[in-house]
Amino acid sequence: MSDEDYVYDEASGEWMPASEFATRQAAEDIVEVRDAVGNLLADGDAVTLIKDLEVKGAGQTLKQGTLIKSIRLTGHSQEIDCKYPGIKGLVLRAEFVKKR
Repeated sequence: MSDEDYVYDEASGEWMPASEFATRQAAEDIVEVRDAVGNLLADGDAVTLIKDLEVKGAGQTLKQGTLIKSIRLTGHSQEIDCKYPGIKGLVLRAEFVKKR
């Protein structure tokens, strides 16, 4: 008999080894972020805008074709955190970008 602790998984209604439960939870926490054409995005990727976007609060419009370097994923399936000169805290929706 194993000395491993068991944890009750409310989603499945089953008791399972704690290590298996932790592995399952980690897999559920991974969020896939895909660009406008379905490419999988990752931290550090460079993306290009596929349409003109008006940036709220900055009084600026980012034009189609603008290159955004070194994105960061936020944990949300459609939002990416970006850095762009002159705009602090820029968050773009993945549906408006294409991976380079």
